[in-house]
Amino acid sequence: MQVKIIKVGLLEENCYILIQDNKCLIVDPGDDFFLIDPQIDNNQVIGVLITHEHKDHIGALNQIVKKYNPPIYKFSNLEEKRYEIENFRFEVIFNPGHTKDSVSFYFYEYNFNFVGDFIFKNTIGRTDLEGGNPIDMEQSLRKISTYNKRMKMYPGHGEPTYLQDELENNYYLRRVNQ
Repeated sequence: MQVKIIKVGLLEENCYILIQDNKCLIVDPGDDFFLIDPQIDNNQVIGVLITHEHKDHIGALNQIVKKYNPPIYKFSNLEEKRYEIENFRFEVIFNPGHTKDSVSFYFYEYNFNFVGDFIFKNTIGRTDLEGGNPIDMEQSLRKISTYNKRMKMYPGHGEPTYLQDELENNYYLRRVNQ
């Protein structure tokens, strides 16, 4: 599977395009449809995955829906279980804390996870915004700590990281695992 990263909008949100067998999923189309659309190339858009509904993660969603009319997968229409969309297989992990509707998409066959603003390299998403909750965040951090330590995490902003690195270097993950 190919993973394209497109930095969009004023907050440089990471929009991801996952490509396999001439089909693609878009993760968090934050803004700048004019940057996202050419990266789709000739692939068929078969779905959009939303990690949470902050504006910087869904700013180009309406334009994608208007052009491609794909199904949208987000907290309100998902369960915490495994899904298969054509040849894309992933597990939905609810991880509230940054928002009540925070979701991660774990592609277990490839051992990578699209975590939105849940975890960043060496830190976590804010819990002081509307819908955020530090107690929920702690529970979510404990839950993610049980996954494969070599899992690569693609955040909503910044550079990818690995769970093992975060368990060693991220103050918040270290604290909940003491």
